[in-house]
Amino acid sequence: QVQLVESGGGLVQAGGSLRLSCTLSGGTFVQYAMGWFRQTPGKEREFVAANGRKKYYADSVAGRSTISRDNFASTLYLEMDSLKPEDTAVYYCAAHKGIFSGTSYQNLDEYSYWGQGTQVTVSS
Repeated sequence: QVQLVESGGGLVQAGGSLRLSCTLSGGTFVQYAMGWFRQTPGKEREFVAANGRKKYYADSVAGRSTISRDNFASTLYLEMDSLKPEDTAVYYCAAHKGIFSGTSYQNLDEYSYWGQGTQVTVSS
């Protein structure tokens, strides 16, 4: 079955940059639309970015984040710069088999598979 594994998290100072990676196995990567979400304790898991036929970003990260994918390597990336303490969270990648409709890429229920998450901590 499909498995997603994130990596690349860590401790970063405010204003710094990082790149998160997510590899998919057990499925055909190009058949999946992919997304990044993040979650902090006591808060709902929130949408960060998605990459289907188009790329989408949450307002909180737009302009300083880039989602991309390497289909040959079955890998999804999230590059973030100008990091803020508010970006501190566990970041999860998720996969949806098929095509997004409307703004469905923002919804957790749209995704069938989730990774274990990678911690990003931004210090001020």
